[in-house]
Amino acid sequence: MGIFNFYNMRKPRQYDHKPIYYDPRKEALEKRIHKVKMEMGVEETDYEQYKEAIRGSFVEGTTHLKKSKNRGDDVRNRVYKNMRLILILAILGMIFWYLYLR
Repeated sequence: MGIFNFYNMRKPRQYDHKPIYYDPRKEALEKRIHKVKMEMGVEETDYEQYKEAIRGSFVEGTTHLKKSKNRGDDVRNRVYKNMRLILILAILGMIFWYLYLR
């Protein structure tokens, strides 16, 4: 069953959280208060900088993903390479069957 799933890969389910209590005015007020505290020097941590530092750190932490990113490989290239490998293995299997098992 899993062999036929190469062409139609399912996408992972997305998390769709709908908050029950959401107050956009309160959130905007908190952002303004945080910004003022940062300007005054009262609060030192800026969480927006952490978000930028975290983004992409998984790719940078693994060698094989870093190499593929530097080469410019994307999902389409990986799928093409996998299909080419499967085709080569199938041809070699048919040659083996023809020469030794026939």
